[in-house]
Amino acid sequence: MGKYIELTNSNFEATIKEGVSLVDFWAPWCGPCRMIAPVIEELANDFDGKANICKVNTDEEQDIAVKFGIRSIPTILFFKDGELVDQMIGAASKDTFTQKLNSLI
Repeated sequence: MGKYIELTNSNFEATIKEGVSLVDFWAPWCGPCRMIAPVIEELANDFDGKANICKVNTDEEQDIAVKFGIRSIPTILFFKDGELVDQMIGAASKDTFTQKLNSLI
């Protein structure tokens, strides 16, 4: 059973450098972030072994948020082999995330 990966400054680069990664920038006080949290957990199960499903708490990891110019949350970034290939701002459906991930794998 998969589980999303909590990203920090210490593991961010190593985690996204190979394969496909979805990175959810969120904060505990953000309503839409809490709304998509169960979807992110389902994706972690669905894509276990196929893609990295990750979360960055912007309150705790401000350096990462600043590096990628995150101004509103939730923001979802998609990486392939360490390269930023796409992004989505705001909540979206599980189907939307699934289609995006499948197109990158």
